Amino acid sequence: MFFVALKMLTGDRAKFFGIIFGITFASMLITQQASIFVGIMTRTFGFLTDTNQPDLWVMDPKVQFVDDIKPMQDTMLLRVRGVEGVRWAMPLYKGLIQARMENGTFQTCNVVGLDDATLIGGPGEMVEGSLEDLRLADSVIVDQVGAATRLAKPAPGAPRDAEGNIPKDWPRIPLTVGDTLELNDRRAVVVGICKVSRTFQSQPVVYTTYSRATRYAPQQRKLLSFILVKAEQGVDPSILSDRITHQTGLAAYLTKDFIVKTYMYFIKYTGIPINFGISVMLGFLVGTAIAGQTFYNFTLDNLKQFGALKAMGASNGRLLAMILLQALVVGVLGYGIGVGVGSSFAILSKNSELAFRLVWQTLVVTGVAVTFICILASLLSIQKVIRLEPAIVFKG
Repeated sequence: MFFVALKMLTGDRAKFFGIIFGITFASMLITQQASIFVGIMTRTFGFLTDTNQPDLWVMDPKVQFVDDIKPMQDTMLLRVRGVEGVRWAMPLYKGLIQARMENGTFQTCNVVGLDDATLIGGPGEMVEGSLEDLRLADSVIVDQVGAATRLAKPAPGAPRDAEGNIPKDWPRIPLTVGDTLELNDRRAVVVGICKVSRTFQSQPVVYTTYSRATRYAPQQRKLLSFILVKAEQGVDPSILSDRITHQTGLAAYLTKDFIVKTYMYFIKYTGIPINFGISVMLGFLVGTAIAGQTFYNFTLDNLKQFGALKAMGASNGRLLAMILLQALVVGVLGYGIGVGVGSSFAILSKNSELAFRLVWQTLVVTGVAVTFICILASLLSIQKVIRLEPAIVFKG
């Protein structure tokens, strides 16, 4: 009987492929849009995952996410160091500073200032140079993507206009070790290229020492962005967090808690979830409509066959099992093809601005959605078969 069900399913190739197309479209769109959404959310806290040395991030209580900088007084660093259970506490500067390019244009960079002595908070992976080279005069380390794109320098032989500017469409080559930049009208020498996670705003990331970063930054009374804290061995970071907050009045978060705080801000106060949710829902509805309508028409075209099976003694339960088998086959095929096509965007996202991150939870959600589509598509068909009279075989 199950073999007959499969023969009936594949007998009409147009309807068979139409059902698969509907489910494939739904699973592809859900997988792709959900993965892009996860990729964008991951970029919001990419800087936190790259900076994995500290146990705690200490900041102004009004900070809402990692890029919402509320500078503190430098004296706060000494107060945090005086809290019992703190192994070390290091300053970190994080801010947006404009870099002047050789063609006369400006590019906003995400400048990170590390503790001069320990360089804690630096990039985890160096492509060229060494982190210790930041101790050289006027030295900076630039992220690999930023050096190859937005901070790339003009190719040799570039023409200049009367003001000395180079045309924007002139070919450019990646920034390399030994090249120079101007950060807020101050000289910066590239001593290394690092690999970091993409940021939400996709701006180039520039690392330097804390004292040098504060000189690059516009002058203001408060410049300390964060305090990175490591707990003493045997001290629970959660307890230390409460202790720091109680004694200093500052907010202290575990890295995982600060990550949650960051992406929850974007979920609550931006339109990103709504936009991607609409796309996912659209894919689900379109897939349900195509698959449901095609599957229903397929059942109508095969009513005589189902009636013949009923006349030969097949029970309603056996016929229902046949329909569910047909739905399962097209569901598995559509899910596999759709997820495969949706996952291929991971290849396109490499070395591009496309944020794409496929996690196993996305595959589960897509599988549940496809299962629901198959159930909805087969419900109408099941009702039609249950009410079917075997005598239909002998009509006409």
